[in-house]
Amino acid sequence: MASWNALSPSIVEYFEGEDFYRCGYCKNESGSRSNGMWAHSLTVQDYQDLIDRGWRRSGKYVYKPVMNQTCCPQYTIRCRPLQFQPSKSHKKVLKKMLKFLAKGEISKGNCGDEPMDSTVEDAVTGDFALINKLDIKCDLKTLSDDLKESLENEEMKKEKHSKKEESNESIHSQAIEEKLGSGEPSHSIKVHTVPKPGKGADLSKPPCRKAKEIRKERKRLKLMQQNPAGEHEGFQAQGQPPSLFPPKAKSNQPKSLEDLIFESLPENASHKLEVRVVRSSPPSSQFKATFQESYQVYKRYQMVIHKDPPDKPTVSQFTRFLCSSPLEAEYPPNGPECGYGSFHQQYWLDGKIIAVGVIDILPYCVSSVYLYYDPDYSFLSLGVYSALREIAFTRQLQEKTSQLCYYYMGFYIHSCPKMKYKGQYRPSDLLCPETYVWIPIEQCLPSLENSKYCRFNQDPEAVDEGCSKEPDRLQVFHKKAIMPYGVYKKSQKDPSEEASVLQYASLVGQACAERMLLFRS
Repeated sequence: MASWNALSPSIVEYFEGEDFYRCGYCKNESGSRSNGMWAHSLTVQDYQDLIDRGWRRSGKYVYKPVMNQTCCPQYTIRCRPLQFQPSKSHKKVLKKMLKFLAKGEISKGNCGDEPMDSTVEDAVTGDFALINKLDIKCDLKTLSDDLKESLENEEMKKEKHSKKEESNESIHSQAIEEKLGSGEPSHSIKVHTVPKPGKGADLSKPPCRKAKEIRKERKRLKLMQQNPAGEHEGFQAQGQPPSLFPPKAKSNQPKSLEDLIFESLPENASHKLEVRVVRSSPPSSQFKATFQESYQVYKRYQMVIHKDPPDKPTVSQFTRFLCSSPLEAEYPPNGPECGYGSFHQQYWLDGKIIAVGVIDILPYCVSSVYLYYDPDYSFLSLGVYSALREIAFTRQLQEKTSQLCYYYMGFYIHSCPKMKYKGQYRPSDLLCPETYVWIPIEQCLPSLENSKYCRFNQDPEAVDEGCSKEPDRLQVFHKKAIMPYGVYKKSQKDPSEEASVLQYASLVGQACAERMLLFRS
């Protein structure tokens, strides 16, 4: 596992040209177009910068829609959680959950006036087959041996190092060997133990509260302390508000999101809901212990909600799509207690998993990857509920890590009715596909009504400030050596090679091009 001072470089393998595949939204057989690359590893900062340029990952495959050519343009959307106020329909979903937990009440009807249940259905339809093909194509063992040798040669040239630096370099080399050698995280590296959320929180209540409410809180706290689930990396019990928010809103003020989510339940509540955040890559002990149960929920979800045949949602598909991640686990001193990287946010109802939100925690945001749930609980609108919980989770993380203040919801597709619901989480912004600046969604919608593809930045003189300006500085890994593209290209005679590298540089931007290693065979 990478430490903050000994991070391995991001390593990507770009696939030149554009992929054509069936669109999962309008069902056009070859209308969806994107550029893609296989990420053997990514630092969280590199991935943050990539999604801020319109990229998105599905497993270890990272893709960027060709916005002005694809049939259904996909605009990166982010919500601003610190200013977020739940809408009337959001409050309806939260109240429905509280009624179910408190009294076991099941709302009648199918809640047709609410957004679709599953919050993130963005993954390209062809991803599963594509990921399987690319995983075989990418020779991980060869990359591992070559890169290890290259780094060892570079280290031999350096003579003056402190003991601390030498130790960091050892971790650095080991991390690269592990992430490339097997394609899976190593279990031999020490997994950081993350303190329980809420530790040190002020659980005292204002003296004006009723004695009955105080007794409820004391009993709930005692139960939480006795509950073995507290050993998980993340734990949020229904009714336990994060420490940074007041336990109860004043009567003359609208209830906050936290007030609605963590409203007190009666002592004889019908159900108990817990939310646990477990690291999925590298897999924590808690993730491993719950893997099979989580997979069975995914399998049922795919079969019932997406009508997959029983033999399609395999363990291998589940692992490659929702468990494998190129993101390095990082634990900077000023970051969140759980660290950065990839996680599963598990929703436990009465001791069993009913839903799982797959998320990435990055330097500036929580990025929602996918949601799957037990179809038997569709009546709880778990897609909407989980999105609201993830917004609240982002606000909680922001208390310690001030720059982590956005919630990325994947792609907004205005031309697809079932994907427009993401625009209801306000305030939110869309990413301009030409200048890569964020524009409030209210300013974008009029243009999208007239055209599927739009440049949101209204300044005609504005350009992509992060574009590739010096491609010769791009870092290349070739024949067991790391070198600038300016050196690499002198030995290349194929003109298509230069076109491919320059296309890659233009898509990832100058900063990522200089930090990430582009593998060339």
